[in-house]
Amino acid sequence: VLSLFVSDQNEAKHDSPSSPGMTDQEKEMAASAYESFLAGKYEESFKHLEALQELNKEDYKITMNKAIVEFYKSGQTTTGTLKQTLMAMKNQVTAEMWDVDGLDDVENSLLYYNQAIIHYHMRQYSEAISIGEKLYQFLEPFVINVCIASPSIIMVWFILLFVLEEKFAQAVCFLLVDLYLLTFQPEKALHLLAVLDKLSNNSSNKDGANQKAEFTAMIETAKSKMHQYKVRAYIQMKSSKACKREIKSVMNTAGNSAPSLFLKSNFEYLRGNYRKAVKLLNSSNIAEHPGPIKTGECVRCMFWNNLGCIHFAMGKHNLGIFYFKKALQENDHTCAQLGDGNNAKKFTGIPMCALLANKRYELLYNCGIQLLHIGRPLAAFECLMEAVQVYHSNPRLWLRLAECCISANKGGSEQENKGIPCKKGIVQSIVGQGYHRKIVLASQSTQNSIYSEGQSAAIPVASMEFAAICLRNALLLLPEHQQETKTENGSRSFSQSGSTESGSENSDACSGKGQEADKFLSAAPSSPLRKQEVENLRCSILACSAYVALALGDNLMALNHAEKLLHQTKVSGSLRFLGHLYAAEALISLDRISDAIAHLNPENVSDVSMGVLSSEQDQGSDKGDEPVEPSGKQTPLCYPSSVTSARAMMLFNLGSAYCLRSEYDKARKCLHQAASMVNTKEIPPEAILLGVYLELQNGNTQLALQIIKRNQLLPTVQRVSPDSRKKPVQPFQLPSSFTQVQRK
Repeated sequence: VLSLFVSDQNEAKHDSPSSPGMTDQEKEMAASAYESFLAGKYEESFKHLEALQELNKEDYKITMNKAIVEFYKSGQTTTGTLKQTLMAMKNQVTAEMWDVDGLDDVENSLLYYNQAIIHYHMRQYSEAISIGEKLYQFLEPFVINVCIASPSIIMVWFILLFVLEEKFAQAVCFLLVDLYLLTFQPEKALHLLAVLDKLSNNSSNKDGANQKAEFTAMIETAKSKMHQYKVRAYIQMKSSKACKREIKSVMNTAGNSAPSLFLKSNFEYLRGNYRKAVKLLNSSNIAEHPGPIKTGECVRCMFWNNLGCIHFAMGKHNLGIFYFKKALQENDHTCAQLGDGNNAKKFTGIPMCALLANKRYELLYNCGIQLLHIGRPLAAFECLMEAVQVYHSNPRLWLRLAECCISANKGGSEQENKGIPCKKGIVQSIVGQGYHRKIVLASQSTQNSIYSEGQSAAIPVASMEFAAICLRNALLLLPEHQQETKTENGSRSFSQSGSTESGSENSDACSGKGQEADKFLSAAPSSPLRKQEVENLRCSILACSAYVALALGDNLMALNHAEKLLHQTKVSGSLRFLGHLYAAEALISLDRISDAIAHLNPENVSDVSMGVLSSEQDQGSDKGDEPVEPSGKQTPLCYPSSVTSARAMMLFNLGSAYCLRSEYDKARKCLHQAASMVNTKEIPPEAILLGVYLELQNGNTQLALQIIKRNQLLPTVQRVSPDSRKKPVQPFQLPSSFTQVQRK
């Protein structure tokens, strides 16, 4: 469907009313040029067109056909040159591009269709949609007449439009459908598919004697393709029931082909049936699928990528990165086969139809996310830095880059071990032996290392300074609370990914539901973000921004980010907990202890859930579906596992705040209560150091030494289990002034 049209060189075969001025000699030359073009004799076709142009120098369509013949003669590798030629022709045409009345016949519209095709293959989707919708406006009156007219009128129109112009109207509609799906506008795509469905059904009702066999086969092929497009649209809309119905139609029309099995695997993946999704992928015979030259798709690359996505969702991250690397290797191999090996990554000098086969940046994005999950932030940073060169308008990608920097520079006090707190956070070194043996305690927790010391913060290295820049970019890309988020970038489907540019913002020429698509914020190459997902992303960015500002010593900025986080309307319990901690730390550094104590109130913690589920996330399965497997996502070991643990963490920090005000008794009581609430494994090294300090202040040197040697906070205090038969320890009652602290 998405191939270049050679305009009206078959006029000699059909006495077209649109060319009354053509002589018999001109018609014969046009027919010869067209037949030579179809036979692949481009030199001969070009000579016929030159002779035809000598007779008719004013017809721009001859010049356009010469450019197309030269393009095919070069093996379709001169896409940029053809684009410039068509643009120059458009400027010469008297009818303006945006003047629908100027498209007085299908012949003139072929110039614009060819431009849309080039924009499509060069991934300039907004320009392609703009042209395609204008073409649809020209064709729409014919489409409406077909849908409401009598069978005889339908047949006359189909002969004119499809026989004379080689399926031109259908090609425009399919092009727009593909573009709408790539830019994540499934409602508009479904509207066009409904129009195409009506056209196909009305044509199928005609007697076979009045139809050509070629036309009938074309209708059947179109119906099979429409079912596949509908599945992709329903998958984007997460409409499980409608998708399940269309999947059956796809399997009936396309059989067990690679595209149909990939779509069915995608459907099972979204429902959480991961084992079934893997089984369907493995059953697809990808060897029989045409190569990227014919389809613009590297199926082997998609196969490994999809396996990586499924194992990522299952929580098997090492397997996921293995499959993503396989996909990258397959992608590079395909690039090397299609073009010059030196330009494989840029995909220059290859046929236009294969331009969409390069999925390098999408795969790098997937690899980066997977590497970040398995604890390899520096490798993830390299992958994501290459991906952000293409997807620079994705706020989520900037957040992931900042997370790579944070993970690469996190302090030594953040231990994710399963045993007791690491002694490295308490004992810095041991000097001497015997009676002269000295234990040197860490004066403070290990601060975040400076990765790019002496360099500019704008240099892309995994430093905390660069993390601050990434987070600032992410915040700037998010819309304001009062504004509606609009779709500016597209998305990719599970089985056919592609980089995207901005879609049509104000166009509703093909659907009355155009406003629905405007509720998304682009996050290419992943799916656009809904309104609630945007707010969740804003909370995550603010939390990371506060952490990074604290690490860089910018306490005022950290306090600002933390307070903004706490004022968000739908902040999750986990981020609210972090917001109070970060705000308290910034306030303590600013010597505002009383304000910090207000944030460290354990009653501020009522929930430590890791996120807020959006309303769309619970639509994945219907009644009667197979049970969904767990995703494998786990809470980080360094994070409180329950509200009790989180409140104990607040009490540890509250004890530090009281200690700074020389209120040692209150600080000791906070430590006693916190130690009785959690397991020894969950006590951080900083709390043990605080206990040592308090005992030294109280003159208990021997007890302080015992705490250091045993690496245990307050050895005499034992945690009481809930099912213990002993008399429970009475909880520590906080003073009444705790909840209402007066400012200094």
